[in-house]
Amino acid sequence: MYKLQVKLDSIDKVKDFVNTISKFNSEFDLVSGRYVIDAKSIMGIFSLDMSKPLDLCIHDDSAADAVKEAIADYIAE
Repeated sequence: MYKLQVKLDSIDKVKDFVNTISKFNSEFDLVSGRYVIDAKSIMGIFSLDMSKPLDLCIHDDSAADAVKEAIADYIAE
């Protein structure tokens, strides 16, 4: 499993992020504190505290590089 932090601080960013991540067949989770939701779920993302970066867990290590490239705009520095 590969982890990185993403910043989704607007409605448009959430929609674009979900559209981008949904193109991959891999499993993804977003983690905020003790809450874990499917990263392809818009409603689930809106239930999280988006004021801080969220941990994105990529469950398919072979897809990690392609996913990182596709979501580069959302990766928190």
